[in-house]
Amino acid sequence: MKFTANLFALMTLSNLAHGISGQVLDTSGEPIYGASIEVAGSRLQTQTDAQGRFSLEVNTSQLREIHINAPGHSHKTVILQAGQDEPLKVTLQHTVIEQIDVTATPLHASTIESAQPVTVVAGEELRRKQASTLGETLKNEVGVHSSYFGPVASSPIIRGLNGPRVLITQNGLDSADASRVGPDHVVATETITAEQIEILRGPATLFYGSGAIGGVVNVVDERIPTSSENRTAYSLGSNTVADEREASLAHTGGNDQLAYHVDSFWRKGDDYEIPTSSDYGKESSEVLENSDSKSKGFNIGGNWFLDNGSIGLAYGRLERINGIPGHSHSHAEEHEEHEEDESEHHDEHEEELEVVSDLKQDRWQLASELSLDNPWLSGLDARIGYTDYEHSEIENNAIGTTFSNQTLQARVNLLLQEMAGWRGAITLESKTTDFEAIGEEAFTPPSTTESSAIGLIQEKHTGEFLWQLGARIERVTIEATDDDWEGGNLDKLAFTPYSFSAGLVWDIAANYNAGISFTHAQRAPSAAELFSYGPHIGTSTFEVGALFRLDDTEEPYFYYENNVEEEVSNNIDLSFRRHSGNIGWVLNLFYNQVDNFYYERNTGYTSEDIEEHGHDEEEESHDHGELPVYVFDQADSTLYGLEAEFAWQISKPITLTLWGDTVRGKLDDGGNLPRIPPARLGSMLSYSSNGWDAGIEITHAFEQNKVSELETSTAAYTLLNTELAYTFQGSQHDLTVYLKANNLTDELAYVHSSFLKELAPLPGRNFSVGLRGMF
Repeated sequence: MKFTANLFALMTLSNLAHGISGQVLDTSGEPIYGASIEVAGSRLQTQTDAQGRFSLEVNTSQLREIHINAPGHSHKTVILQAGQDEPLKVTLQHTVIEQIDVTATPLHASTIESAQPVTVVAGEELRRKQASTLGETLKNEVGVHSSYFGPVASSPIIRGLNGPRVLITQNGLDSADASRVGPDHVVATETITAEQIEILRGPATLFYGSGAIGGVVNVVDERIPTSSENRTAYSLGSNTVADEREASLAHTGGNDQLAYHVDSFWRKGDDYEIPTSSDYGKESSEVLENSDSKSKGFNIGGNWFLDNGSIGLAYGRLERINGIPGHSHSHAEEHEEHEEDESEHHDEHEEELEVVSDLKQDRWQLASELSLDNPWLSGLDARIGYTDYEHSEIENNAIGTTFSNQTLQARVNLLLQEMAGWRGAITLESKTTDFEAIGEEAFTPPSTTESSAIGLIQEKHTGEFLWQLGARIERVTIEATDDDWEGGNLDKLAFTPYSFSAGLVWDIAANYNAGISFTHAQRAPSAAELFSYGPHIGTSTFEVGALFRLDDTEEPYFYYENNVEEEVSNNIDLSFRRHSGNIGWVLNLFYNQVDNFYYERNTGYTSEDIEEHGHDEEEESHDHGELPVYVFDQADSTLYGLEAEFAWQISKPITLTLWGDTVRGKLDDGGNLPRIPPARLGSMLSYSSNGWDAGIEITHAFEQNKVSELETSTAAYTLLNTELAYTFQGSQHDLTVYLKANNLTDELAYVHSSFLKELAPLPGRNFSVGLRGMF
C-alpha cells in the first residue's frame, strides 16, 4: 500500500485538449445505439447515442488504438495516427457469434482479439443458463465440464483440468473458498446476481499466477457499480426435480459523483429426483438422499467517481447449508432448526442428520480504476480483497471438521503508455492464505501460503497481425503450521514458478481470423496436494499428499519424503474463427504437455490396509469403515483435444447452433489420467421474434472407456431440453416469463468426472417456471 501511495504522489494529470468524435453505423447505414467506444490501454470510454454518434476527450498527439463493440455486431479496431482529429465513420458487421469485452485481463479486449480461446456468458444467455452452482451453469460451454458432486457442489472443469489448476475469481480476485481442496466443497460465488462470466481456457498464469495453469473462471457482478444509472432487477423461479425455489433482487442508483448497489438472493431445494430406473448403492430410489440445500446472501457496495476514474468498496455475505450426497439422509432446514434447539431435536434426527456442510463467507473488496496522462503510464487499476471463509462438515449433529480460509490479496495493474506501437501493462500481486482444517476428520494440517509476483504483458498491431507477449515470475512459500502432523516436522517449502507466452492473431481475410499461442507455465502445488493425510468424509476417501511415499509391502504404509517439484506446462493453442455474417464458427485445437503433473491416484488399498501413524485412541475410535486410499502422485502427462462451435442464422428469427469438444488425457509412461470428461456433441435450434423466445437443445455425451487403473468406464447418454419465454416490454419495465424442461426423456446419466459417479446421477425430468424483470 505504501508503494501505491508513493506512486500516486509521483503522477500528474494534464488537461486533455483534444478529442475524437464520429458515428457508428450498421451495414444498412442505420445508426447503432449503445455501441461501446474505448481507447485501448486506458480507461477512457463512452457509448453512442440514438444517432450512433459519440465524442471522447483524449490526447490525440500520439498514436491511438480505438476499440468499438456493439451487441450483435463484430468487434472493430481503428488505429488513429498521431494528430488525427477528423470525425470517424465506422461500419460494424452483423455477427451471429456474440463478441463481448473481457474484464479478466489488464488489457480489456473482445473475445476474438485473444490468441488464447476466451468465452463470455452474459445478459439473457446467462439468465437462461443460470443454475444453483457455478459448474452446472457452465457445464455446456465448449471445453467446460462439471465436477458434479450432486447438485450441491459443482465446480468447472476446463479441458480436463480442475481443482487447484482452475482459478475461480470474483471480479478478478480469488474466490478464496475451499472448493480447490475437494470436489464436495462449494464454490463460494453466486451466478444469480452475476452480470457476466468469463472463461479463459488454457494457461492464464500471466494474469493470475500458477494457480491458473488450467484456466480462469471470472464471475463479474455489480457489487462495485460501474454506473450510477438507476435500475432494479428481480427474479423468481422454481423447479420440480428438487422442489427448488429461488428469488433475487438487485438495485443500483446514485448521481454523477457517487453510485451505490445492493443485491440479495435466497434459494432452497429438497433432495432431487433421479430417474426411477437407476440403481445407486444397493437399492433403487427416486431421490438422491442428502442432496438438499438452502442458501442466501447479499452484497452492498459503492463507487466514487473522480474526474479521471473511480474508487469503490463492497461487502458481501454468503451462507449455505447443504447435505453431502453419498451419506445418510439429511435435511438442511432440519439442521438449521437443530442449531436453534439442540436438546429438543438431537434424539429425533440423530440418524437422519449424518453429513451436512454449513458454510459462511464474508468478503470485502476495494477496486480503483484511474486514467493517467503520465509520460510512462496511461492508467492504474488496483484490486484489494479480504475473504473470511468457513465451513463445517457436521456428522450426526456434531461438527466433525471445520475448514477455514482467510485470504488477503492485492493486485495493481500499471497500464503503460504506447511505445513504438506496443501497449501493455505491468502487474504486481501479493496474496496470503491461511488455511485450517480442525477436527477428527481434518485430512490436511493448518497451513500458510504466501505469494508475490510481477508480470508484464505487451501487444501490438502491425497491419493484419496482432502480436501478444507476456512473462511472469512469482515466489510461493507453503508452510504447515502443525508440527504434530502425521509425517512429523514438515518443511517450509518454497517455489519460484515462472511463465511466458507468445501469441499472434491474424486477420486472414474479411470476417476471418486465426490465433496461435504458446505458453510455458509453471505451478506450485497447493497445500492440500502436499500435506493431506487422513479421511475426507465428504468424498468418503482417505487422502494422502505428495510429500508421502507408499512402501508397497505386505503391510503397506506411508512415510514422509520431500522430493516434490513444480508442475511444468507447455501449451500450444490454435484457433480459427469466422466472426461476422449470418454464419459464424470457432475451431480450437490444443496440445498441453505437463511434466510433474499432480493427480489423485487410487492405490487399490483401503484405510484399514495401511499402517497409520500418530493417531491416538480417541481418533481411532472414530470409525468410517474401509475408505479407498487416494494418493497425490506426480507423473509426466499429455492432454490434447479440440473444441468447435458453429452458428447459422437461418432467417432473422431462427438460429441453429452446433458444438462439440473432446479432450484426451494420458500418462506418458502408459495409461490414462483419471476422471477425464468424455467427448460431447450438442445442438440448439432457437427462435426469437416479437417478444417470444423458444429453443430446443440436445446434448450427447459419448461413452468414456479410456480410463485409468481401477477406474470404471461410463456409459453414453443424451439429454433433451426445451425452453419457452415471452417478454412484456414497456417504456420503463421489461418482464420475462419463462418455462423450461430439462432431461425430458428422463435419461439416466452418470458424470464420469465426478467422485460420486456411481451414487449421484444427473437429475431426472425437470420442469422450471419463473419470471425476471428490470425497471
